[in-house]
Amino acid sequence: MRARHAESHLIERIGWLRAAVLGANDGLVSTASLIVGVAASAAAASDILVAGTAGLVAGAMSMAAGEYVSVSSQSDTERADLARERRELEQDPAAEREELAGIYVSRGLDHDLALKVAEQLMARDALGAHARDELGISTFTTARPIQAALTSAATFSAGAAMPLLVAAVSPADYLVVSVSAASLTFLAVLGALGAKVGGAAIPRATARVAFWGALAMAVTAGIGHLVGKVV
Repeated sequence: MRARHAESHLIERIGWLRAAVLGANDGLVSTASLIVGVAASAAAASDILVAGTAGLVAGAMSMAAGEYVSVSSQSDTERADLARERRELEQDPAAEREELAGIYVSRGLDHDLALKVAEQLMARDALGAHARDELGISTFTTARPIQAALTSAATFSAGAAMPLLVAAVSPADYLVVSVSAASLTFLAVLGALGAKVGGAAIPRATARVAFWGALAMAVTAGIGHLVGKVV
């Protein structure tokens, strides 16, 4: 008897990877942009650190709340769809079996074989078969609100802490340059790590993250400089 070989697919990571990359990237870009913008307005070093710290805390809470609400909405929709599917299976299992067979026919099976597959799958787990093949709900994509919220808050804080730490140790005259350069470096590393974990193309992901981060900091610095002149 041949031993079964273990497989690990990247799609298994999609639930936490999306929230982790989004949180860290947002923490880096938003906090670095905030620090650069405030520094460009000729604010005092203490004011810059206060603004950066406030941005970290507020951003982490916002990310957690936003992810929880949005993913909870997805979870509610999934539960509603499953409840409706459960009722349909109870009321007309023959029609549901034919519907499932039709899905397999559209994927290349002949009708008789598709019907046999549908019968066997429904005999074992009718709701699971319909959830997976009709609704597209699986263990890999099922919404997990608490996991998404905690992951986003933690990774946002980690990302935001990087430019804040650089701002704390940089001389005032070089703060904008130091934070900008360090943040772009961090963003490039983050993009590469996200691509590596997700199995995507590293150069493209790195360039994409660095470009948008640089644009955000440049725009914020320009606005901060203008506001500083007016005030």
